[in-house]
Amino acid sequence: MPARPTIAVTRWIPDEAVKVLAEAGEVRLSDLDRPLTPEELRSFVAGASAIVSMLHDRIDASVVEAAGPQLAVVANVAVGYDNVDVPALAAREVTVTNTPGVLTDATADLAFGLLLAVTRRLGEGERLLRARQPWSFHLGFLLGSGLQGKTLGIVGLGQIGRAMATRAAAFGLRTVYSGRSEKPDFDGEFVPFDELLRRSDFVSLHCPLTPETRHLIDAAALRAMKRTAYLVNTTRGPVVDEAALADALAAGEIAGAALDVFEREPEVEPRLLERDDVVVMPHLGSATVETRTAMAVLAARNVTSVLAGEAPLTEVTP
Repeated sequence: MPARPTIAVTRWIPDEAVKVLAEAGEVRLSDLDRPLTPEELRSFVAGASAIVSMLHDRIDASVVEAAGPQLAVVANVAVGYDNVDVPALAAREVTVTNTPGVLTDATADLAFGLLLAVTRRLGEGERLLRARQPWSFHLGFLLGSGLQGKTLGIVGLGQIGRAMATRAAAFGLRTVYSGRSEKPDFDGEFVPFDELLRRSDFVSLHCPLTPETRHLIDAAALRAMKRTAYLVNTTRGPVVDEAALADALAAGEIAGAALDVFEREPEVEPRLLERDDVVVMPHLGSATVETRTAMAVLAARNVTSVLAGEAPLTEVTP
């Protein structure tokens, strides 16, 4: 009887996904509750026919070579795949997949929650009470910014950007958007990026991380925004220059920021952590039981499809 293929899973995934993978091969689970170092990753995947990777795993040609010629598929448990060198893997005939669609609502929910948290100063209020500080109601107490009738600028109108726009409409916001192309089926105004920055009261980032979008929000972009504007980032940390953001907040160039992702995760620019006009979350965009399970199961089904000689459900192409 031929040996069953080995499926290397670089970090914990829900049991439902492990069961799917076990139908197709022997599942090798990392027992380290942390990202693997590059050396550990190469050692861990040796002999694997499939790799189930996380967004913190850098999957490049060296990883493929360490796995061996039998490697057929890398299933990234994320929508973004900037951590995977897709052209290098394609050149070695290794299929790459991601997990789009299943985390749209969860991430849009969190993005809008961050918008409410930073504009209504919810974190400040909670910290005040937990510190048992004295307080009393008055008309000037912890005043925030309302949403109704204002403009939300969405950078990158993919599935999550559209879901964010739906939530914005329910709160009485107008939407403008920028991106690679206009979307005729979307009821919102397509504008150049520079105009979006000038006009928006709130800027929400939903573009993928590419060489073109790295530090898209830099010092010049922040200066172009309204002094009363807020920035929300739930896409990838390096889209924002965190040092420039800290400088802009200190100078009063924008009113606040809410971040779920960071340039050098898990590190955060220390100056941002010191500010009450910044809301920070530890990459919780997809963090619901239902969503994270659906992501892992989709990745597992991509693996089982490829190992069975079938087309994957959500393939990434160069």
